[in-house]
This record gives sequence, structure tokens and C-alpha cells, in this order.
Amino acid sequence: MTPADGADAVVKTLPPFKPLPMKGPVVHVERRADGSVLVSSAHAIGDSPYTIAHLLADKAAAHPDRPYILQRAPGHGPWGGVTYGQAKQAADSIAQWLLEHGLTAKDSVMVLSANSVDHALMMLGCYTAGIPIAPISPAYSLISSDHGKLKHCFNTVKPKVVFAQNGAPFAGAVATLRQINPDLILVTSDGEGEGAIALSTLLSTKPGPAVAQAMAELLPETVVKYLFTSGSTGMPKGVPQSFSMMTALIAGQDGLRSEPQDPDEIPQALEWMPWSHISAGNIGFNGTMWAGGTLHLDEGKPIPGLFETTIKNLYEVSPSVFGSAPIAFSMLADAMERDPALRRSFFKNLKYMGYGGATLSNDVYDRMQALAIAETGQRIALTTMYGATETQGVTVVHWPTERVGLVGLPIPGITLKLTPSGSKLEVRVKGATITKGYHNDPVKTAEAFDEEGFYKLGDAARFVDDSDPAKGLIFDGRVTEDFKLDSGTWVSVGTLRPDLVAACSPYIQDAVITGQDKPHIGAMVWPSAAGLQALAAAPGEGSPLEKLAAILSERIKSFNATAGGSSRRIARLIILTEPPSIDSGEITDKGYVNQRATIERRADLVQGLFTTPPADGVISL
Repeated sequence: MTPADGADAVVKTLPPFKPLPMKGPVVHVERRADGSVLVSSAHAIGDSPYTIAHLLADKAAAHPDRPYILQRAPGHGPWGGVTYGQAKQAADSIAQWLLEHGLTAKDSVMVLSANSVDHALMMLGCYTAGIPIAPISPAYSLISSDHGKLKHCFNTVKPKVVFAQNGAPFAGAVATLRQINPDLILVTSDGEGEGAIALSTLLSTKPGPAVAQAMAELLPETVVKYLFTSGSTGMPKGVPQSFSMMTALIAGQDGLRSEPQDPDEIPQALEWMPWSHISAGNIGFNGTMWAGGTLHLDEGKPIPGLFETTIKNLYEVSPSVFGSAPIAFSMLADAMERDPALRRSFFKNLKYMGYGGATLSNDVYDRMQALAIAETGQRIALTTMYGATETQGVTVVHWPTERVGLVGLPIPGITLKLTPSGSKLEVRVKGATITKGYHNDPVKTAEAFDEEGFYKLGDAARFVDDSDPAKGLIFDGRVTEDFKLDSGTWVSVGTLRPDLVAACSPYIQDAVITGQDKPHIGAMVWPSAAGLQALAAAPGEGSPLEKLAAILSERIKSFNATAGGSSRRIARLIILTEPPSIDSGEITDKGYVNQRATIERRADLVQGLFTTPPADGVISL
């Protein structure tokens, strides 16, 4: 038996995947003389609504009493919320109030607070009236010490109305904004806040002919939302979102369905990711409505102290599809390995899982599959969708695969252009889901598109198998994050970083890779709270950080032994004890760590990784 035969034998012993209700990968590929490659799906686009406002009206007419958006009462109380019919009634009332107060398509409503039923109703009311809504990260109001990003977003879209769930926590932020616009109208759910109007006032407004007229004037190209980029490369940029961008994604996803939806099935969704970002705010929100599903709002997050809320919810909500950030899957695996009852509830209705925002590590993938096999006797497809605020989702893994790190293939209606950039292929994209540009920023808009109108994502990708493009594309790092050692050797940060985190799992949360123009690679790592807690409880001498240093030294030496050349070997390491700063741009509220901002802010620590002898606290490997 050859080594290849042995590998096949191992694969054949694994149970099959649960059938994934999606069409297989079939693509058109055009290779140009300049080295660029055009890739598009061979599948036709599917059905889609005229606008999201019309979709709500259709679902409310078809399922007026079906639960639509649910949220727990405070203190992990019972679920409550609105049906599709109630959501439509509320949206019409809010639309009428906005129109009566003179708001037009040239104005906007800014939302400061997190996901909630009331937030959803404000969004649907804006959609109905054709008035853009601008949800922003609550961290800009609640965590930031200088409100710098809050003021920047406010000045970008200049809203006439600001909404917050509760007045008191956002009083400081509202005061900051009223220094810019004293006439700003504040709406809060609890009616608290200086000069605030209670949301109940909007909801009690009787819809009139103006609402029907506004609906009649809606067009697919109507801009109804401004989403802001994460600010990982500077101040957030405002990205106009039109109905046609949203519905084109629905059409692309519908074109990949391999079977019609069961009319008797009501898909259940559990969502924690913020609506201030594309994944939950557009893709998840609109997808649930298109499926006629029920959306449960999860007030947990994948961080210690809050993920317990997600766990409690998963005992009661068995999702049809579960999507989250890779770190959530790691924490979920920990919990399910300890609790068969949670495992049973999680897999009860599950068709597939999806991750995004970062690469999932192989060890977490293996653990999730082991849990799926133990509960269902089958493996469960773990997919991912790739995109950006400017593009919606543009590629998806729509077939079962054992690989992690794939970005899949273009959804129907999307064309990718892979353009040579040094030794890599930069991802560019064109299609109906792509924005026309940044709001009131012609300079950045011009920089964002190439001469053929393709949006430049700034990421690199490559084919899993260049001779068989249908096997998909794999993420190959950020073009702007890669650097060269003084030997001229390229370091691919986007692939090395998740591999390092996986090698040190579960002891580090994230890492920053350094070494530009240096003789070796250095790494700065943040320890995971769960890892430190485990080390604190573990027997043996030394503090948790001292124990962590010993473990990481051993793990990374093993990693280096099989890493290959200098582009993959970590020579020195430092453990960071100060968390990443959102004000300084080191991290976004989605948990994405900005390499450049962290290296610049911690320049003294970076320098210590490369001095002779190394600085205090640096671990040499």
C-alpha cells in the first residue's frame, strides 16, 4: 500500500456527509494573456424579491401569525417579539412618522444600539419609507473614550434621527452628536434621554396614503442603508446599500439551491453577530425573511462570560443553519464535549454550519465533525461565505469539503478577477451585489475600482488545484499584510497567523506576525481567557503566564520543526497582557485584529523582538 492509498483508506472509514441542499461546483474560467483569471459560476441565478420592503409585505400577507423576530426578556426571561404581520404593521407606522417629520431619501436614521426587535422595526420602517438607515457599532458609543469613529460616521451620513434602545447608556454619545447638530431628533425604546421621543409614539402613528406612495416609488436601485467598513485600515468608510445589492445576493443563493424549500418548514435561526456589519445585517437578516423563518436574537457573544448566554439559548433553539466566527466554534466544541444534552439540541435540525471572518483551524473542524458523528452518525458540512461590506457575499463553499480556509467559488451572477500581484493573485469582483462607491468620498471610490470596474478586495486567493478550478479557491492572505524578511523571503501573514493560533489552541486568542526587513519572524500573541483559567487551576509551580510561556515555547518549537523554510518559522515570541484597543484601531467589534495598527502602536515591543539580546519578556525559540 502506497502512502496515497493509506490516506484514501483513512478517508473511506469516515461516515458520509449529511446531504447538503446545494448544487455542486461548476464554473466558467477564462485565462488572460496578462496572467489574470476570470471565474464565474455556471449556475443561473434564481428567484428574488423586487425589494426587501416588498418581501416583508409578501411574507406578512402569507404568514401574518408566524413568529418572525424574537428576543428574550431581561434576565434570560421568556422569548417575545413580533410576527410577520405585526412587523409589517410596525414598519408602516414608523414609515409614516418618518415621512411626517420630513425625512427623504437624502436623509438618514442612525442606530447606536445593538440588535433588538425594536432595532429591526426601525430598519423595516426605513426600508418601507425609502429612507436610509445607518446602524453603527455600539462600541463607538459605549467603549470608545473619544467618540472619534462615532463622530466620523455621523458626519459622513448626517442623520436627522438617532435611535437607541435605552437612553441612559447612550447619553454621552448623544450629547457628543448634539454638539454637531443641536436639532438632532432622538428616539429611544424606553423614552429616556434628553428630549427623547419614545418609540411607542412612532408605533402608534396611523399609516396613511404617504406610506403606500412611498412603497410605490421604491426601486431596486433605491439606497436604503449605509453600512460602515470595520475601520481595520483607517476610519470606517460609509458604503451605500441598495435593494438591488441585497436582492442580487438572494438570487445568487437561490440559484444554488438543489431542491425547493419545504413549505411546511419554518427555519430557525439564532444570531449574535451585529447588524452593523454585512453578514448579519444583510445576508442573515434578509435570508431569514426570504425563507419565511424565525430569527432568535442571541445576546451572547463568543467571549468568556457572554458565551454562556448562547449556550443557554441553544438548549431551546435548534437552528437549521448555524453560522458564526471561528472562535465561537471552538467555544461551542468545548461546551458540547462536556454536555451531550447541548450536543443533541444543537444538531437536532442542523443542515449545515458556516463560519466567516477568519480561517477556521483544522483542530476545531475535526472536533466539530467528531461531535456531529457522535450525535447524528454523519458529518455535517462546514461552509463559508466570503465578501465585504462593499460587496455582500461574493463566493461560497456550496459543497461538502474536508478543507478549511476555502473561500469557495463565485455565487451565480458574480465574476471574480484574479489579478497577479507579486507572487500572488489579488481578488477583484464585479456583479449586481457590488456597491457603486463610498458615500460622499469620490477619491476613495476611484481608488477602490480598477479600469474594468472590478472592486479590489485587497485579499489574495489561489485555486486548490490549478488544473481543476471547480475544487474551489483558498484564501491566500491579505496582499497588504504580507512582507519580506531581509533575505527577500516572502511571509504570508494571512496563512501563517491562523496556523500559529491553531498550533497553540486553546491557549492563544490571536496573534500578530512581525519581521519586515528582519532576519526572522517574530510573533505577539494574546492569551485566551479560557486557556489562562485552565492553567490557573492546573497543578504545578508558577503563575498562569509562566505556565503559558512554557507551553507556547513547546508548541511553537514543534510547529517550527515541520514548518519548512524561514517564511513559516517563528523565532521569537512575546505574550501581550494589554488587550487590543478599539480606539487605536487594533481590533474591530467583530474581533478582527489589525496587524498594521497593532505593530505601529506597540512599536517598542516589536523592536524588542529583534534586538540582541532580546528584550525582557521575549521568548526565543
